[in-house]
Amino acid sequence: MSSCGVIYVVGPSGVGKDSLLNWLYQHVQHMAPRPALHFAQRTITRSHENSNEQHEAVGFDEFAQLHAAGAFALQWDAHGLRYGVRHAQLVQARGWAIVNGSRAYAAQARTLLPGLAVLHVSAPHAALRARLTSRAREDEGQLQARMVRASALRLAPLEGDMHLVNAGSLDGSAREMCALIQQRTGLQLLPQV
Repeated sequence: MSSCGVIYVVGPSGVGKDSLLNWLYQHVQHMAPRPALHFAQRTITRSHENSNEQHEAVGFDEFAQLHAAGAFALQWDAHGLRYGVRHAQLVQARGWAIVNGSRAYAAQARTLLPGLAVLHVSAPHAALRARLTSRAREDEGQLQARMVRASALRLAPLEGDMHLVNAGSLDGSAREMCALIQQRTGLQLLPQV
């Protein structure tokens, strides 16, 4: 168990990664002492209006310039958008950084960041479709493309990876996620029993 590193959260669109990470962020803000957990902000070629994630919104040209200048520790393309995580978001004096990542980029992320702690989030097919539909971000064709990608892109967990099925309440799934992260990293995220 290391005292610092990166937790890389992956799963198809609609499994609830943003909701789980937002819950965790709010939970950590009220803890005393506060755990050494940094929520890495992503740079995305998407406006803030289309997302409930706090991110740095940039245009495609600006993203390309940042990428060419070596600004990103991690970067990937998905769903017609470009995503990056700046080096500064992962370099912490102490503690862990948590990143909302990409399944398609996980192997490269493991190579770039040895010791990466991967958290796989999944959900039943019906729950995925319902969540994607309720977001109302995509038309039916785009929604179907996300469903196909969710089924087609399966990432085989490696030894030491964490896995969470987000099928119950947000609070229940988030507390299960806390327990997994706590066991893997040693961060105290839940009350001691």
